[in-house]
Amino acid sequence: MNEKITLKEKIGYGFGDFASSMFWKIFSVYLLYYYTDIFGISAAVVGTMFLITRIWDTALDPIIGIISDMTNTKWGKFRPYLLWVALPFGIIGVLTFVTPDLDITGKIIYAYVTYTLMMMIYSAINVPYASLMGVMTSDIKDRTSLSTFRFIFAFAGSILVLATAEPLVAWFANAEIVADIKHGWTMTMVVYAIIAVVLFYLTFAWTRERISPPKAQKTSIKTDLKHLAANKPWFILLGAGVCTLIFNSLRDGSAIYYFKYYFSAQEAFKVPLFNVSINYSTLYLVLGQAANIVGVVLAKPISDKIGKKHTFLWAMLFATALSCVFYAFSENDLVLIFSFQFLISVCAGSIFPLLWSMYADIADYSEWKTGRRATGLIFSSSSMSQKLGWTLGGALTGWLLAIYGFEANVAQSIETQTGIRMMLSFIPAIGAILSAVFIFFYKLDDALMISITNELEDRRREN
Repeated sequence: MNEKITLKEKIGYGFGDFASSMFWKIFSVYLLYYYTDIFGISAAVVGTMFLITRIWDTALDPIIGIISDMTNTKWGKFRPYLLWVALPFGIIGVLTFVTPDLDITGKIIYAYVTYTLMMMIYSAINVPYASLMGVMTSDIKDRTSLSTFRFIFAFAGSILVLATAEPLVAWFANAEIVADIKHGWTMTMVVYAIIAVVLFYLTFAWTRERISPPKAQKTSIKTDLKHLAANKPWFILLGAGVCTLIFNSLRDGSAIYYFKYYFSAQEAFKVPLFNVSINYSTLYLVLGQAANIVGVVLAKPISDKIGKKHTFLWAMLFATALSCVFYAFSENDLVLIFSFQFLISVCAGSIFPLLWSMYADIADYSEWKTGRRATGLIFSSSSMSQKLGWTLGGALTGWLLAIYGFEANVAQSIETQTGIRMMLSFIPAIGAILSAVFIFFYKLDDALMISITNELEDRRREN
């Protein structure tokens, strides 16, 4: 019997990604900038650090998935991690943005240690959180609805960060000097950490796990890994997810540099009450997140009509074309820059609820085909694709800046400015078109999944 998911539970589940996305967005948009322009590490060093730490973290995700599949408590398999890991998540997040007075070697070591710990903790809470959707309901339309709620809240968390990060840093700093700006970043992260911890606790309290593995199933990591290795739809979706995140990560990570070093004017307007400036970069990024929400909302009605696969495919094709056109815009084309940011972000936003709903479908497909359910392992792969795409996108951003001759806090050459423009247009477009190619070969359409779901429901009733 598939119990209907309540509105409160959907909101509770959404809170979890609101919390995660605040940190994800601050890392994907501001962390490279923070390390190069505030902390004082070169872009090439940061790019390499992102690759090394995130590759390890990406490999950790399946391990967390396996451990959570083996977890059995009165709260279920996945919800307990929201309770146990929320506070460490907040603490390490703050420490990542603390800048001790060290020499350059000490700074690099501190950055490696804190960032590695942060990514490990992120995996420890986010993999079980993602897996939770796979055991809350088996209804494929309910899953898309649940995923839609999740990503509306996710992008709302991102909007909060993008709208408030720079003003909060300026407010806490109280002056445009380096020491105060460092303090401003630390205190801003304290605010976000408190919000994240509270929201994770609410997700734990307001959600329930309803789907369990078959009663006769015994834990077998070897068998589950063997089945995963033979799961073709999983590989296809993994590739599509990695390429989509490369696309997003490059665009997010380059935006701050684009407005700081390509635009002659930074400030869009002032907020007199708080005596802080709102920059074009803030407006650009907030608009992108608002457009992402539009994409999330549109994903369900469009996918109900043409299917998840075709919605995903067309969104990535449109994103590719629009990104290529973006290169032609100059500083004087503000309306076009912001308009295309909106359209590209609508396409990008529509992908995420589809992607995670499709991973839930793959968990059902695997159980239908093999008789075993490994929800945590399969959903950890979605987190793994997210991390791997983010890893490659983040590393590429740092390396490309170095290749194009970027130096922090100085006027950039024409060649460097051209490179930064490429990093918001043609280069991420490569990720988008590769994502479309992968999803073209995905075979689990909605009609097949309805048949699989019905058969699994019959098996569960018999057991």
